[in-house]
Amino acid sequence: MNYRKFGNTGSMISALGFGCMRLPEYEKDGKWYIDDDKAIPMLLKAYEEGVNYFDTAPYYCHNNSEITVGKALKEIRDKVMVSTKIPVDKCKEAGDYRRLLEQSLKKLDTPYIDFYHFWGLSREEYDKGVLGLNLLEEAQKAKEEGLIKHISFSFHDKAEHIKYIIDKAEERGIPMETMLVQYNLLDRSNEEMIQYAASKGLGVVAMGPVGGGRLAAPTDLYTKLTGKPSISTYELAFKFVLGNPYMSCALSGMGTEDMVEKNVVIASSKEGLTEDEWVQLGESAENLKKFSELYCTGCAYCQPCPAGIDIPKIFNLYTYHNVYGLTDYAKNEMESYKKNDGKTFADCKDCGLCEDRCPQSLKIRNELKRVDNILTGK
Repeated sequence: MNYRKFGNTGSMISALGFGCMRLPEYEKDGKWYIDDDKAIPMLLKAYEEGVNYFDTAPYYCHNNSEITVGKALKEIRDKVMVSTKIPVDKCKEAGDYRRLLEQSLKKLDTPYIDFYHFWGLSREEYDKGVLGLNLLEEAQKAKEEGLIKHISFSFHDKAEHIKYIIDKAEERGIPMETMLVQYNLLDRSNEEMIQYAASKGLGVVAMGPVGGGRLAAPTDLYTKLTGKPSISTYELAFKFVLGNPYMSCALSGMGTEDMVEKNVVIASSKEGLTEDEWVQLGESAENLKKFSELYCTGCAYCQPCPAGIDIPKIFNLYTYHNVYGLTDYAKNEMESYKKNDGKTFADCKDCGLCEDRCPQSLKIRNELKRVDNILTGK
């Protein structure tokens, strides 16, 4: 296993982290349980292979993940780092921080949590909850008492708000120490802020390194990007994330021992991307999009659509199909979008506002119709 400096925390973190949101489960009498006979050996297998960072959360696996992670790691607790999260939306007053922390400590059956994240922050939630309720001060108290070792956050908002979160915490004198953020070859929106976070001394962990499954399917993407003989897209995805010099760890939600073994091989490889290769790969991925006959930059100037059509999302799905060869994924996502009442060309009011706003001068209405036919198989 390869290890990396985890920001200024003083720890070395394994290049592969174990995301504990997909542990094997079963249902009985309408209630869900984790299959500990499978999950615990899998977690210990990862540890034996060098993984030392385990990430869980209160709601994972029908609220059972923290319990199983605690059982699995109890005998090796001082040899691993445990990460969990506080749902900020459940905090209505400052004292809720301690109440929710104690719930996680009890479920994990541990006297301390290594990395306690403000969970899935947006700027609005940060302002209203974390800053408004003085939760940073509550976190500092918990740290001083030894209940948590590091103050962290995970993030789901516009990339520029990462800087705001980091800077505001620093202004309060209670700096963020690590960050968990979405990042992969197909979604590099947080890349600049990852570098900023690292420059401020934060350790950075990537979630979604295989793009939520988008990059798990076998394609000739590596050959398309580099002109070199193909490697698995899955391997390419991990190597790209770990090739970022500002990235500490790639977090993978693993559900089988086979997945653990597969990921460990990649994270233990001494043949990673050089920084030049990493830069070239990223540039090639962006350039490849431009050769698509439908090049939507995702600027969202066409939004909001009067009919409620999420035009950038639909065109992005087409890019997965047309540029990256991830056709099954694109079609499945389109089906899911429509099932969740997502609006499509069939709902178009033919007003043309989107085309008036588009800086690429795309014939959006014609393209929506064409893409809808391709992705729905009509």
